[in-house]
Amino acid sequence: MSALADRVRTFRDLHASGCFVIPNPWDVGSARVLTGLGFSALATTSAGCAWSAGRPDHDVTLDAVLAHLETIASAVPVPVNADFEGAFAIDPDGVALNVARAVATGIAGVSVEDSTGDAAAPLFDFDLSVARIRAARHAIDDSGTGVLLTGRSEGFVAGRPDLPETLRRLTAYADAGADCLYAPGVRAVEQIRAIVSAVAPKPVNVLVSSDFTTVEQLASLGVRRVSVGGTLARVALTALVDAAREIAEHGRFTAFTRVLSVPETNRLFADS
Repeated sequence: MSALADRVRTFRDLHASGCFVIPNPWDVGSARVLTGLGFSALATTSAGCAWSAGRPDHDVTLDAVLAHLETIASAVPVPVNADFEGAFAIDPDGVALNVARAVATGIAGVSVEDSTGDAAAPLFDFDLSVARIRAARHAIDDSGTGVLLTGRSEGFVAGRPDLPETLRRLTAYADAGADCLYAPGVRAVEQIRAIVSAVAPKPVNVLVSSDFTTVEQLASLGVRRVSVGGTLARVALTALVDAAREIAEHGRFTAFTRVLSVPETNRLFADS
C-alpha cells in the first residue's frame, strides 16, 4: 500500500467512530508542531494560507493553493484535509477539473463549499450547489485515490443562518456523494444535533473558533470531527501584534517573558 493510500485509509478510519480534532496549520512549521503534539490528522486553512502570504482570505490563486497543499501534505506523516474554498470554479466541470488537481497533491481529504463571495447572493443556487458536489465526487472517483470529500454549506458564516435550508443542502450533498458534512458557524446544541441527525450515519464536522464548547460536549452530540479554521493562525498573529505593539507604542518587552525558550522551540522541530 502506498503512503498516500495508507493516509487516506487512516483518515477514513478516523471518521468511522468517536470524535477527533483536526487542527489547521498555516505553514510547514505549524504543521510539524501540531503533528509533534500528537494530532492524528491536520487540515489546511484558506485564511491562514492567505495570511502567511501577506494577503487577505480568499485572495490566493488556485496555483498558489495547490502548491500550498502539496507543501503541507509532504511535510507531515499524517493525513491532511484541504480547505479548497469553492474549488475555484462556479460550474461543475470547473469544480471537477480543479478537484482533480487538488487530489493529486497528496491530500487525504478535500472540502468544497457553496459560498459565492457575493453578499447579495451569498450561496450558489441549490441545484448548482448539489451538482458541484456531485462533480467533485466524480473527480475523486475517477482519480482512484479514495480521498474523503467534505460538503460544506456556508449559510451561517455568509449571512444566511437558516437551519432548514442548511439541513436541506447538507442532506443533498450527502446524497450527491459527500463523505462528511460541515456547516461552519453553527454553535447551538439543538442545531448541531439536528445536523448530525439529518445526515446520519455520515460524519459531521463542527468548527470551533471561540470558547463555546468542548470536544467532550461535541462528541456527546454525535459530532465526529472538530476543526478550528484560521483560529490558531489568529492566536499566533494576536500574540505577534500584542508584543510588537507594546514595543512600538511603549518601548517595553514584557511579552517576551511568556515565550518558549530557544531550546524548547528547537525541540519542536528536532524530529521533523
